[in-house]
Amino acid sequence: MRRSEVLAEESIVCLQKALNHLREIWELIGIPEDQRLQRTEVVKKHIKELLDMMIAEEESLKERLIKSISVCQKELNTLCSELHVEPFQEEGETTILQLEKDLRTQVELMRKQKKERKQELKLLQEQDQELCEILCMPHYDIDSASVPSLEELNQFRQHVTTLRDTKLEMQKSQNEAVCEGLRTQIRELWDRLQIPEEEREAVATIMSGSKAKVRKALQLEVDRLEELKMQNMKKVIEAIRVELVQYWDQCFYSQEQRQAFAPFCAEDYTESLLQLHDAEIVRLKNYYEVHKELFEGVQKWEETWRLFLEFERKASDPNRFTNRGGNLLKEEKQRAKLQKMLPKLEEELKARIELWEQEHSKAFMVNGQKFMEYVAEQWEMHRLEKERAKQERQLKNKKQTETEMLYGSAPRTPSKRRGLVPNTPGKARKLNTTTMSNATANSSIRPIFGGTVYHSPVSRLPPSGSKPVAASTCSGKKTPRTGRHGANKENLELNGSILSEGSVPL
Repeated sequence: MRRSEVLAEESIVCLQKALNHLREIWELIGIPEDQRLQRTEVVKKHIKELLDMMIAEEESLKERLIKSISVCQKELNTLCSELHVEPFQEEGETTILQLEKDLRTQVELMRKQKKERKQELKLLQEQDQELCEILCMPHYDIDSASVPSLEELNQFRQHVTTLRDTKLEMQKSQNEAVCEGLRTQIRELWDRLQIPEEEREAVATIMSGSKAKVRKALQLEVDRLEELKMQNMKKVIEAIRVELVQYWDQCFYSQEQRQAFAPFCAEDYTESLLQLHDAEIVRLKNYYEVHKELFEGVQKWEETWRLFLEFERKASDPNRFTNRGGNLLKEEKQRAKLQKMLPKLEEELKARIELWEQEHSKAFMVNGQKFMEYVAEQWEMHRLEKERAKQERQLKNKKQTETEMLYGSAPRTPSKRRGLVPNTPGKARKLNTTTMSNATANSSIRPIFGGTVYHSPVSRLPPSGSKPVAASTCSGKKTPRTGRHGANKENLELNGSILSEGSVPL
């Protein structure tokens, strides 16, 4: 028997004893039967009201429990759906009170899970937003209105972890970039300030790495050099001007463009002047980087053009025929190759420049003029130079022809020089007579002295019929001694008279 049943029987016995006790009191008192009846009715009424009240309360409790069970079941079903879990099932038979308690407990547990998931989702979304803004990436696609599943949260956590790692890598790269920028700044200041090598080596330990202490040391070195720069303003500005000239050359600036930067000639070496030069350097660097491909193309054309002009010069050199080892043939092949290469380079540059001009709505200038105009001008100058050289050669040939017509034709460059050969007087006179006859027939004499060929005037030749004198070459040998000196006397006198009177070099 349950204890509640035992207590109920005890309550009945207690009530019975109470009623018996009341009857005994009423009898002792002598209360009449009708009054006893009335009093018993009052007792019954009180007991019934109390029991009815208690029953009503318990019925209300039962209704509340049933209602709570219904509400909890509905909410629990909704939570199970939102949390993507299986619906709750009560195991075995249970009472209303226990069922309500179990459902209510399960609802509270699932509410907690829902709250935790929503909070974690919100935190992950905040982290995702922050990281995506830093990394310039799109936000993670997830429905913030719904409750994420455990799998969705896990994927989201992995995504945020990846972003965080990427951010760390980016920060590391940025830190490395900052350190490298500081190093570049240090090197530029070293060059501008002409810092000696031993002083540079003293800070060599911070010229690599990107840790926090390295970055701090680099910044301190930059600050020190900036202070030193302020103390050596003139020296620094002059170094920047050298750099400016280099960029002007690389950007093919004309003289007018260079003169447009008036501070270049200023002599008040102040911080404001330095800032103007620094700004101009930055502008030129950016300008060169933007147009680097075109400038390199122009530079390649100019180098090819200079090489072409060099081969053209060699091709017009008369000494080029003293070719040994096949160099002349190689030069001709290279010159032909350059002649084909130059128009191709020009066409490529023309197409790229036209595209650039369309994109930027302005002309691409080289040395103050459009590139194709510059190229056409170079070709025209080359043509004019060739024409001038041709006219000079024609004029020279004409003068040489006139000279030969006047003084007689001259043989080409002699293959060998002849020395003075001592002869007997008879042989000498015979040789001189024969030579003079030939000279009279040719109307000229070509003695060679010291490697130079001279023409003698016709008026100095001996009369027709006499025997000519042989041409003589000074080979550096000593004059023959007595006995043979007389045999060469006529030759020496004749040579002396030709070289001393009216000789005309070729």
